[in-house]
Amino acid sequence: MSTTALNDLSRFPIVQAPMAGGASCPELVGAVCEAGALGFLAGGYKTAGGLYQEIKRVRGLTSRPFGVNVFMPQTGRPGDPAAVGIYRHQLAGEATWYDTALGDTDDSGDDFYDAKLAILLEDPVPVVSFTFGCPAPETLQAFARAGTYTVVTVTSADEALAAERAGADAVCVQGVEAGGHQGTYRDDPAGEGPPGTGLLTLLTLVREAVGLPMVAAGGIMRGAQIAAVLAAGAVAAQLGTAFLVCPESGAHPLHKRALTDPLFHRTELTRAFSGRPARGLVNRFVREHGPYAPAAYPEVHHLTAPLRRAAATAGDAQGMALWAGQGHRLARELPAGDLVEVLAAELDTALTGLAGANVPRSSS
Repeated sequence: MSTTALNDLSRFPIVQAPMAGGASCPELVGAVCEAGALGFLAGGYKTAGGLYQEIKRVRGLTSRPFGVNVFMPQTGRPGDPAAVGIYRHQLAGEATWYDTALGDTDDSGDDFYDAKLAILLEDPVPVVSFTFGCPAPETLQAFARAGTYTVVTVTSADEALAAERAGADAVCVQGVEAGGHQGTYRDDPAGEGPPGTGLLTLLTLVREAVGLPMVAAGGIMRGAQIAAVLAAGAVAAQLGTAFLVCPESGAHPLHKRALTDPLFHRTELTRAFSGRPARGLVNRFVREHGPYAPAAYPEVHHLTAPLRRAAATAGDAQGMALWAGQGHRLARELPAGDLVEVLAAELDTALTGLAGANVPRSSS
């Protein structure tokens, strides 16, 4: 494994994914960092002031390096208002069931991007990552001057090339196995196109396209899988679902239980909750509304927000967005620090086994 500035930030090549919506809270980030991995705060869906306060809390919990993830503004065409209106009508029954109003779809799609950048440049953190697009070269240059290492989430070789040309320090290569939103630069408004590329194949495609260090993300739950992505050229592995069930995680208790509940036996990519493809456990809401949800982010995200909150309050996991990667059944309910240590030990065992393996050679 090559040495990069990213490797120098943590003892182990393990990154805790920034999971927006409350899971990647300061307590989780602090515990992960203290154990020798790289923790990440999720800046998405927060105000700039809220993010600033969480950064302060992390600094109070650990003196070790950590990262912050930022959502890129949605600059493409907005969702079709007529399609969003039809979906609103379809969700009227859900609103009645949960006794709540549907959300306002006129909210801005920039997620307070400029204000968050200002905070992160004025009081820099060691790492900043970006999702749903690539920052402008001048933005990445500003972070470089501030001494911040930058990572851009990519789901294709073309996106990785764009990140390299813009001046990113590294790319987070997200396979289709990953839980939560696919970090694609642009969502296909027609809802068509390939469903995504598996992580090991995608790592190879990106590795042959760019020279940037790669962080591998998507379905990773065990140390042996970390060894596999390191062998495929990554410098670190990013795990999200594996950390969701930790006691320090801010995920809802129903979400944590659902990950290993046989009732929720599979995941799929759905637009049902946000209007953008995201992988989650298949529940009633996904089955009933996923096929009809329009490609309209963040309009659908805002539209369904009250429903998701009401379902959580009612203790109804069938109406919640239960984001999860394909390896969710492998989740282990361990304190975050213990999980990092177990993953590191599994990784060491796997690497030792690989080094001592009697690999058959092809005959000449």
